[in-house]
Formats: sequence, C-alpha cells, structure tokens
Amino acid sequence: MKVLITGATGMIGNELVALLLQHHIEIHYLTTSKGKIQNKPNYTGFYWSLEEGYIDANCLQGVDAIIHLAGATVSKRWTNKYKQEIIESRTLSSSLLYSCLKNNPNDVKQVISASAIGIYPDSLTELYTEENTTSDNGFLGNVVVKWEESVDAFKVLNLKVTKIRIGLVLSNKGGALVEMLKPIKMAIGSPFGSGKQMQSWIHIDDLVNIFYFVLQNQKEGVFNAVAPKPISNTELTKAIAKTLDKPLFMPNIPKFMMKLILGEMHQLLFASQNVSSKKIVQNGFQFQFQEIHPALDDLLN
Repeated sequence: MKVLITGATGMIGNELVALLLQHHIEIHYLTTSKGKIQNKPNYTGFYWSLEEGYIDANCLQGVDAIIHLAGATVSKRWTNKYKQEIIESRTLSSSLLYSCLKNNPNDVKQVISASAIGIYPDSLTELYTEENTTSDNGFLGNVVVKWEESVDAFKVLNLKVTKIRIGLVLSNKGGALVEMLKPIKMAIGSPFGSGKQMQSWIHIDDLVNIFYFVLQNQKEGVFNAVAPKPISNTELTKAIAKTLDKPLFMPNIPKFMMKLILGEMHQLLFASQNVSSKKIVQNGFQFQFQEIHPALDDLLN
C-alpha cells in the first residue's frame, strides 16, 4: 500500500509516518518547503504551495489513499489575519488536493482527513456523538464546519471519505500537555476557571492507531478520536501533578485573566466538550490507553 500524507512533519504526522513505515506502507508526503523534500526508501517528498495554487501531481503516482493532516496551529494568538490563515490552511489545501485528483489519473480510493471536536458546542452537561447535528457558533466551531465541508467535496469523485475529529492530544513531544507541564513542574499549576470543563483527551499512540485502523479497514464517515473516559480540567491538572509528584496549592486561574493574556484564544482552555468514542470502539478499534493515569505514566515516566 502507498499513502500520500499532508502535514507529515507535524507532531501527529511524525508519529503516523513512523507507524505506517513499521507496517511496510510506502509514503509520499507533501511539503511547502523545498528544503524538506527527501527521497528515501519508502519515504518520498513532493512540493506544494497554497499561495501559488501548485501541487506536484507526481505525488499521486501509485497512491491508494490520502491522509490529510495539514493545517495551521490554533495555539497561536488569533489576530484577524491569523484566523484567516487557520481557515485557509485547511480549506485551500483540501481544494488543491481535490483539483489534483480531479485533473490527474490516479488510483486513490480513500481520503482520511483530520478534524476536531471543536465542532461540538461548549457544554458542561451534553455527551456528544458523531450523530450530533449542532455545531459551536464560535470561531473554532466555524473553522471545523468549513474544514469538513471542504473534505466532503471528495465524495463527488466517488472516494471513501473519513473525518477524524481529534480531541486533546497528549504527547511528550509537543502540544497541550507540554505546555500544561511547565507551571505544574514549577509548583504553580492550577485548573482554569471552574475546572469543571470536560477534556476529551487521547494518547498520541491511540490517535495514530485510529488513522491506521480506518486506513486498513477502509472505514468511512465521521469518527471521534478521544479516549473512552474524558475527565474534567481539574481532574486532568491533578493527574499531571500526581504523575510528576508535584503539589497543587494555587487558586484556580480566573477566566478574565487568561482572556487578557490570550485574547479570543482563551476559549481553548475553557471550552467543555464531553465526547463519546463509542462509534470507533463498536467498529472494532481497541484503545491502548482508556484512562488518564496509565496514559500520563507512559508519557511522563
């Protein structure tokens, strides 16, 4: 099998590439940096540019499936200009891939795209499944709706389309966990706001295994990529502190303070989404890390 990956050099992409190579899957990847193009056994790079509307069509040669991870990080201050980049990095990249597939002979059968649980409305009481039809009316909800619409376009080409709605990814190589560790290591960590907001998390290994699972089994549709046991922000903060053997004695961090520091981006810390993983489990996927303490032990010890 041969797979084309966008976003292959990001935190999730790096882990996914390693997993696929272990399973003897050949990889083509797209990069916006000509300096990052490599040509190794089973790992070949190709150039694309959203600004130029260019993609090297040779990237499709012999490819069976596309895994689309590309998108600008949301963990950077949301100026109006950067908000546009967050949206366009997802929608324009999908459109460029669509045009390439439509206008060039290929054998692609499936497109698997990253998405996010940010599509679900902020709620302390709701449990969200993939069947939920309402979307959050904030910026992140709007981003995910446009992102998924851009991916749905591939259905016109009679391809299987799979959308993986990713929760809070726990990794020791970057992302939210690494940032959460910093104040806790200095013994000044504490929950955000009420601390009651639900954090639907997933260990990085389980996440990349979900991508591999839907690829191997050609599953289509929407799947939530979250561990079976979400926890509150307070529980997560306490679990990290316990794993690091650090005290927690500071008062909770007020919402207004983080709004002053981060602007609109503070929503990332206070949104509550209790998301179900039942569908992916019922389809046959087995989680390695269902509970937070074993996940943190694996990542931090």
